[in-house]
Amino acid sequence: MKDKVLQAMRDAGKPVRPGDVAKALGVDGKDVSKAIKILKEEGSVVSPKRCYYEPA
Repeated sequence: MKDKVLQAMRDAGKPVRPGDVAKALGVDGKDVSKAIKILKEEGSVVSPKRCYYEPA
């Protein structure tokens, strides 16, 4: 799931909200939020502004 979320963020080419990623992947928003939390801890994604994320 982490890889799919990260790839969706890269494809978007701009900071995205977890809901936008969930819609693009056709999965539950909670699953996306969990994946983003893990990616953030790993340093793979950053948050340029509140509730938006992009690849580091």
